[in-house]
Amino acid sequence: MTKKLSGIVNKDWSLFLDRDGVINVRPLNDYVKSPDEFIFIPEALKAIKILSDIFGKTFVVTNQQGVGLGLMTQTILDEIHQILSTKVTENGGRIDHIYSCTDVKTKVNSCRKPSIEMALKAKDEFPAIDFSKSIIVGDTASDIEFGRNAGMFCVLIGDEETSIEPDLRFDALISFANYLID
Repeated sequence: MTKKLSGIVNKDWSLFLDRDGVINVRPLNDYVKSPDEFIFIPEALKAIKILSDIFGKTFVVTNQQGVGLGLMTQTILDEIHQILSTKVTENGGRIDHIYSCTDVKTKVNSCRKPSIEMALKAKDEFPAIDFSKSIIVGDTASDIEFGRNAGMFCVLIGDEETSIEPDLRFDALISFANYLID
């Protein structure tokens, strides 16, 4: 079922953004393992600026099992996220917090999406969050399942097939941002 969002989203709403494939280029069958490999998707920074002006809070929620697998360190991941935050700020946008789960897929009771542990941590740190007034924007089925599990509105970027239908689907984050301001 498709819901209409333009015109109703305001500063009472929170935005949850997946990272790889939404904000930055997702390496094919690999992980972003260094700052040099972190490449913004064209117009993603412009999109985040537009979205920051609309939403009260903007978060990144990202599975980063590359740390858990030993392919990079937590320090490197923190450097990548500092670059992300700095570039967003330099371009007039805002990320209120970045939540990452470094658990491997096989870990029992993992914080990885589709678990809503990162959403619950955000709500604990920002109590005004109302999941019924929150949107997850992601590019995978686990992002959409995360959103459904938390009671969020779900936006899928790209053309991945999902067993859970998103509320809306766009080709890029900028298309979603433009949809909200049209």
